[in-house]
Amino acid sequence: MPDLSDLDAKMFETGAGDAPVAVVSGNGNIPLQVVEAIEARGRKALVFAIRGEANAKLMARADVLIDWGKVGKLANSLKKHGCREVILIGGITRRPDYMSILGDWGTWVRLPEILKTMLGGDGSLLSKVIHMFESEGFSIIGVKDVAPEILAPEGALGTATPSNEALRDIELAKEATRLLGLVDAGQAAVAVKGRIVALEAAEGTDLMLERCAEVRRLGRVRAPERTGVLVKTVKPGQDQRVDLPAIGPNTIKNVVAAGLAGVAVQAGGAVIADFEETVAAADKAGVFIYGLPVPDEAAKVKGNV
Repeated sequence: MPDLSDLDAKMFETGAGDAPVAVVSGNGNIPLQVVEAIEARGRKALVFAIRGEANAKLMARADVLIDWGKVGKLANSLKKHGCREVILIGGITRRPDYMSILGDWGTWVRLPEILKTMLGGDGSLLSKVIHMFESEGFSIIGVKDVAPEILAPEGALGTATPSNEALRDIELAKEATRLLGLVDAGQAAVAVKGRIVALEAAEGTDLMLERCAEVRRLGRVRAPERTGVLVKTVKPGQDQRVDLPAIGPNTIKNVVAAGLAGVAVQAGGAVIADFEETVAAADKAGVFIYGLPVPDEAAKVKGNV
């Protein structure tokens, strides 16, 4: 597991002054890990928990509860508390409908900008959300800046390692995620014995893996248990301050249920929730977690042309 010596994290710790860091939190355990990492570096984290998304632990820790869609109240509250840096972290299971975004005067004032964010895929949406925050004078920061220790390192993370067959499936699924990202869709794919059997879309990784398990049960994929891989990577050209691919203990449970040999994620570009628990679950099940090498910059540029 990476230590706290990451250069970006040191710059964050020593150079940002006394203003609190706003943590706008969706669901999952990762937001609380980010809060703890910020405070471990001597900064104050001010938690803005999204009602109906943030889990019970984070709701209990929250400084401010916000309703999904009340953008005006959020922006005004950030300014009121003196926040200049904002991290957007955690999953969002639903987008607001048109009625929910009209809940306060601040939202009405920002309505033209808000409506622009409701067009396009998730990557497009997030880029527009970032622009909206930055136009209000806030700086959007990412996990790499505040909690690099929860990002995946390179290589095998536990006792199991991918076989040569699994490595071939990893390369195939990795190319599938690259192509998937080019159309601003999901971040994950499953390959089994040289065949793509699932691509992530709006349903998310867990439901995709449940679909893989059902496909195996129906005999549409005829392969021995512990065959095939899940791969999760960032999209080509993605702003890595937001929406990083993530895995956790529940991912491992679903990988096992889908009969896969393991999961590969992009080192430095994917978050591992509850790191020790996730690795321990993989070790117990005998499946691997593998950090893919960071792509060469020249290769990334060539691949995006």
